[in-house]
Amino acid sequence: MDLNDLKPAPGSKRQRRRVGRGIGSGFGKTAGRGHKGQRARSGGYHKIGFEGGQMPLQRRLPKRGFRSPTRDAIGEVRLSDIEKMGAETIDLAALKDAGVVAQGALGAKVILSGKLTRKVTIKGIGVSKGARAAVQAAGGSLVDLKEKPKAPPKPPVEIKAAPAKGGEETAAKGAAKAKGADQAKGAEKAKGADRAGGAEKVKGADKAKGAEKAKPADQGKKG
Repeated sequence: MDLNDLKPAPGSKRQRRRVGRGIGSGFGKTAGRGHKGQRARSGGYHKIGFEGGQMPLQRRLPKRGFRSPTRDAIGEVRLSDIEKMGAETIDLAALKDAGVVAQGALGAKVILSGKLTRKVTIKGIGVSKGARAAVQAAGGSLVDLKEKPKAPPKPPVEIKAAPAKGGEETAAKGAAKAKGADQAKGAEKAKGADRAGGAEKVKGADKAKGAEKAKPADQGKKG
């Protein structure tokens, strides 16, 4: 047998059906489409799942579960996978080179699965809480590229006690009262000084009058 003698077994290949070629073919006239209707005419479109307007089956049945559209963007990395890798620094590029995550992965996360006995440095990828403890227990370290440097602590701010409500009004009233009392004392002093001055003037006038009266009397005695 030669290669040019090879051909399909009898009956395995059937000829394409040629519709619309007369009554003798069995598919003449309507070409197997039946009479009239949307599907009997060219260009007729029937939406997949359409049931004549009633609620289709794919909408009648409830949905189950959830499948994230970004499931392939973040690859899962086990501790056992890191144990098999020979690199000491584990980052996304090293994981792609080792075939642990897909080439199109945008990130990766180390999960607690398997054992890690050697010292590694995980750089720029996510790490779960349990995996972080396992890496640190093996003597490894983690470097987060997204972590920002911490700002220096600010000095403590002294908080002054706020004055009691109405305290300012009370202080203002007390100041006004004190001012009024000072003014009243000043007015009383000035009034007393005026009275004393007037009394001295009257006393001086009385003395002058008495002296004038006594002077003529003395002159008369001498004569």
